[in-house]
Amino acid sequence: MDYPGLALEFMEKMYLLRQAKPHRQMNKSMHGECFVLQYIAHQQGVVVPGEIRDIMGISSARIAAALNNLERKGLVNRDIDPRDRRRVLVSLTPQGEEMAKMHNRELYEKTVEMLQLLGEEDATTYVRITGRLAELAAQMKETETVEAEETTETEKIEK
Repeated sequence: MDYPGLALEFMEKMYLLRQAKPHRQMNKSMHGECFVLQYIAHQQGVVVPGEIRDIMGISSARIAAALNNLERKGLVNRDIDPRDRRRVLVSLTPQGEEMAKMHNRELYEKTVEMLQLLGEEDATTYVRITGRLAELAAQMKETETVEAEETTETEKIEK
């Protein structure tokens, strides 16, 4: 198998896919304020800003700005944790819950549409491969984390 050649072909296809901008709503829901609402709703309750920051891979300042905007729009509440006054707890307002449900419905409908366009066999294969890629990405991330920790420990020992 020519994996380097296949990788180049894959990268080209991903570039073409990105240029085609399929289903902007699907892409929109995976970023920014929509993602924050979806994440909080998926956690079924209360989260701390650091959780959202880590899952999105963005800075504390960016997550604070997003939460400020969502709070101004009446979609989230930020409260001091009564058990640890240093922590801020973020939850959805009823309006935020409705917005998250609406975004989820729209994403679901677009996903169904995309999978129908692929057809039964390709749709099933796509979902299976996407799941496998998610597993492998998690494994790679875990390996990188362990390697980074080992490197840090080695550097401490050498000093």
